[in-house]
Amino acid sequence: MDAKVNYAAVGVFVLALCAIFIAGILWLAVGAGNKKDYVLYMAIINESVAGLNVDAPVKFLGVDVGKVQKIQLDPANPQEVQLLFAIEKGTPIREDTEAVLKTQGLTGIAYVELSGSTPGSPPLAAAAPGQYPMIRTKPSLSARLENVLTSVLAKLDRTSTNIDAMFDDQNRAEVKKILANTSLVMSTIAAQRQDISRFITNAAKTADNAALAAPQIEPVLNRISTAADAVEKMAQEATLASTDAKKVFAEVGTGVHQFTGETLPETERLLVGLNALLVSLRRLSEQTERNPSSLLRGRQPVLLGPGETISP
Repeated sequence: MDAKVNYAAVGVFVLALCAIFIAGILWLAVGAGNKKDYVLYMAIINESVAGLNVDAPVKFLGVDVGKVQKIQLDPANPQEVQLLFAIEKGTPIREDTEAVLKTQGLTGIAYVELSGSTPGSPPLAAAAPGQYPMIRTKPSLSARLENVLTSVLAKLDRTSTNIDAMFDDQNRAEVKKILANTSLVMSTIAAQRQDISRFITNAAKTADNAALAAPQIEPVLNRISTAADAVEKMAQEATLASTDAKKVFAEVGTGVHQFTGETLPETERLLVGLNALLVSLRRLSEQTERNPSSLLRGRQPVLLGPGETISP
């Protein structure tokens, strides 16, 4: 006798088994077996976030520590993008931690890289209750390259404009004149190359002669140095003699002053007597010249003229 099979019970068992299997898969997918706590942080980026999607990885020095939970524009400033990160609790997020947008390989898939967090920096906290802690950001490599290229292109554009302004018709004509004059100068130099060659040869000979004369110049310089030393010595002796002369003149001045005060009256009387003697000698000379015999006969009395008498 065949046993009856309860198909209803079998169906319920199969459905229950499938439900358990699906629940297990979902449990493993959401990490219910190894649940982690996350802390929310916010960052503001002033550049394009093209390639960055929700659930994109957040890495700390290359290690996955979280994911991007939300991407939106800042309502107060549309030039800024707000990023909300869910980062594993215990990750060393500090005040000096910085976030930068990077791309992975050639695929262009973007992610957020965290760096910094020196041990001496305090943990990052919210500025006010109800706000997310704000992680600082810095420009990505592509943004920095874009800024550099933009600056270089702007400078190249200004340089090109300046070159165009510099080489206008008038300046080009002046440049042509300069080139023509340069060509003329070079032609003149080429025509005088023989004279230039002779000049160089003569200069070389002069240098050789100077080199030969150098040993003979040294004794002359030594003699000049010796003569200079002698002149210096004479100058020193003259200085000493001048000092002695000043002393002598001072002493002579003192003697002259004493002579003037003491012997001048006697000298004056002597000069008066000498003057009288000179007058007498002059009279004697005149008399001898008129009558030389008077030296022998003495002075003759003067004869009286008519009408003259000798006064008693």
